[in-house]
Amino acid sequence: MTERRKTKPVRVGDVQVGGDAPVVVQSMTATDTADVEATLRQIGELTEVGCEIVRIAVPDKAAAAALPEIVRRTPTPLIADIHFDYRWALASLKAGIHGLRLNPGNIRDPEKVRTVVREAKARGTPIRIGVNAGSLPPIPALEEGELPPTTPRRMVDAALWEIGLLEEQDFDLIKISLKAFDVPTMVEAYRELAPKVPYPFHLGVTEAGTPRAGSVRSAIGIGILLAEGIGDTIRVSLAADPKEEVPVCWDILASLNLRQRGPTLVACPTCGRIEIELIPLANEVEAHFQKLGKPITVAVMGCVVNGPGEAKMADLGIAGGKGRGVIFRKGEIVKTVDEKDFMSALIEEGDKVIAELEARSNGGSPSDSTSADSAGSPAPVISLEEIPHPGR
Repeated sequence: MTERRKTKPVRVGDVQVGGDAPVVVQSMTATDTADVEATLRQIGELTEVGCEIVRIAVPDKAAAAALPEIVRRTPTPLIADIHFDYRWALASLKAGIHGLRLNPGNIRDPEKVRTVVREAKARGTPIRIGVNAGSLPPIPALEEGELPPTTPRRMVDAALWEIGLLEEQDFDLIKISLKAFDVPTMVEAYRELAPKVPYPFHLGVTEAGTPRAGSVRSAIGIGILLAEGIGDTIRVSLAADPKEEVPVCWDILASLNLRQRGPTLVACPTCGRIEIELIPLANEVEAHFQKLGKPITVAVMGCVVNGPGEAKMADLGIAGGKGRGVIFRKGEIVKTVDEKDFMSALIEEGDKVIAELEARSNGGSPSDSTSADSAGSPAPVISLEEIPHPGR
């Protein structure tokens, strides 16, 4: 991991983006914004699964008219997504929106952009310059005989053009995105702009596709840049219910050890050595700990080759073999159980791990929480030899 790029922090409502803030997770509603109740319901659903900033479309007068009520009742900071008509940006600002997204490919009149910037500056509202490879403006104009630049360069030029308009107004509450469907194009554009400006970047692969392919494409594009220290906020754009986008964002961040929300599951792949019903167990474990929403790493391993080592490195783990398994907690063996008791044992020990984590986060010590080691009989000393495996 490269040291993170230093950026100027901006605030979207009560959420800081850039500076020393953690990478922020975003998504977007799929409702008709004019339907206040449906939009608020989806904002609430996104918030529950870990979305920290929500973007909503404001394409017309009806959507703009709904904003005051939506902003008043939202549990999460909101970005108004503006295309073509600058008046809806002005209406969004008057409604108290927490941030704007402007596409330089769709609002090309400099004076209209300046009008929006003046109003945003008066209210201290940040603006994201949202460049999209599919809607690039014919700016800056080419010199006579000059060949058009490559797409990444055109994306960077479009961003710099609009940044210039904002900076002319002494406005620096700026975020930037340079999105493309093609991952190499998107990565190259962000890399090229990164040393030229101090503003935070919103990362994403636009129109990434259906959940499987779109998640992979997004993870590669966003992950490459985050690993290089580039990126302050992310969105995974999927052709799916927006609630499906948010866990993928968190999985990307957890995979790079940047942030964690909910469990990280370590589980064996399919393998001829597995001697327990591992896949159903892994799914049940993930579902249980996902509901709890605690940052715990759980290993579900099905044989004695890698199982004990992986289980020991997790907060909680099981290494199973031929109908029995050893339960590890924080690297220590705590019990051996029969296969029918795997899930209940993991839940029981998981509750103890979570209690210890919460005690530490609240300034206490592990001894503040109840554990098998302190609440009664000592944990049994058990050998890994007790795990049956082929040949034994």
